[in-house]
Amino acid sequence: MRQDLVVVFDCGATHVTAMAIDSKGTVVKSACYPNGPVKQPSGEESWLIWDVEQIWRKMSDACKQVCVSVGKDRVKAVTVCTFGADGAPIRRDGKLTYPVISWQDTRTESLVREIGNLIDPWEIFAETGYQIVHFNTLLRLIWLRKHSSKALDEAEYWLMIPGLLSFKLSGEFSIDPTSAGTMMAMSLEKRDWSERMLSLAKLDSSFFPKWVEPGDVIGHVPPSVSRRTGLPVNVPVVAAGHDTQFAAIGSGARASEAILSSGTWEILMLRMSGFHPNRFGFEEGLLFENDAVRGFWNPQLLMMGSGVIEWVRKHFYSSIIDSADAYGQMIIDAEKVQPGADGVTVLPSFVAETGPTKKYGARGTILGLTLNTDRRHLSRAAFEGLSFQLRHALHILSEATEFHVEGIRVVGGGAKNDSWNQMRADVTRLPVRTIEQKEATGIGAALFAFVGAGVFKSLEETQTNFAKKETVFKPTIRKTSYDDLFKKYIQLPPALKGFYAPAYSESL
Repeated sequence: MRQDLVVVFDCGATHVTAMAIDSKGTVVKSACYPNGPVKQPSGEESWLIWDVEQIWRKMSDACKQVCVSVGKDRVKAVTVCTFGADGAPIRRDGKLTYPVISWQDTRTESLVREIGNLIDPWEIFAETGYQIVHFNTLLRLIWLRKHSSKALDEAEYWLMIPGLLSFKLSGEFSIDPTSAGTMMAMSLEKRDWSERMLSLAKLDSSFFPKWVEPGDVIGHVPPSVSRRTGLPVNVPVVAAGHDTQFAAIGSGARASEAILSSGTWEILMLRMSGFHPNRFGFEEGLLFENDAVRGFWNPQLLMMGSGVIEWVRKHFYSSIIDSADAYGQMIIDAEKVQPGADGVTVLPSFVAETGPTKKYGARGTILGLTLNTDRRHLSRAAFEGLSFQLRHALHILSEATEFHVEGIRVVGGGAKNDSWNQMRADVTRLPVRTIEQKEATGIGAALFAFVGAGVFKSLEETQTNFAKKETVFKPTIRKTSYDDLFKKYIQLPPALKGFYAPAYSESL
């Protein structure tokens, strides 16, 4: 019997993907196109925006390929998940009054200190769950109020990226708590707007459309969109939102597991039934976001991830044309070197600038180079450095939340590297689990889409129906060697501006 399907749009910073997922949680068909920000016309050189019309064309083309392949009569719902922080003001007729400023854009950097002088950053964190970072959405709103106030005054609403793309599908305005939770504009404990924070941009909650919770029906696909995308007419457009939250749900993580979303960036997070910000977490760079399920929150740490691996590939494996072959050779090379990489240590840059150790002030560093060092050592040291960063982050996350982590669930591109997963298990002394289906974000969004479509009555019923095949990486005898290496790793030379080495519990 043919399974019912939902179509999930996963719009990432590098690819726009449409995937058909069946009621067993299997990705039946997918199609994708490259994505990326573009320079804003008539703007400064560093001003980057998202071309929403271009993204919509790619979404539509990918969707039509998928629907033609699987048969659109099987599609029972469509939903969208994408990155956070980015959005735009929009008129009632659907025209943007200003482009979508990308999170890679730097125009709001000067506002970081200004906001910190207006409101104590600790108070902002305690209310919104967010640190003051230049790409916070609220800073874009303040920037627009200063430099293009007309764009705000002429707009009916502000929509985040999931809402903008859902509007393209349904013609209905909406905003969900997972994407709004990335704005530094919500009272996170109340799961509602912070009028105090919005007043900094001379706005209030009326500037935003109706709330939709993940799984709610936003609207339905009209005939014009059906012709463009291949979706059935009147199929429900179901709310999803910020991709991080849906990856957490789609990972199938147990209640006692931390979730590591591993890509260019790594996000280490928990799903907790309480919002309890504290000074320790604030000082160590913790963030909180709204979980996709009401009543849960996601404390998390943002770190550099496989961007470090990509740097090694670019500079030391450039002779291998195919990137997949290059990454494969990196893994082979890393496995030829013993733990410790013959004294070579890689300290990822974002260990020193943001995330778990944002206050330490050092840049990315490679230590221990000798005349005998070659690319094998650098490959090994890069994977080890990111694994040590993970152990450090686990300590901070556990201390800040009083959560006892018993395992790690890894999703994203970094989950496909078995050698790295084993290293993570050995370094952290915790079991590391991955799922057979690597598209955790799409799976998480599909869970809610099936509920919104009425195929299943609840999220729990959908999760029970989805197939779960896991791979477990258990710590090996190498964990003892990594304990010694980790102690050296956190005791870096004074030249690195006083890298802080906290006391670590034996459980780690």
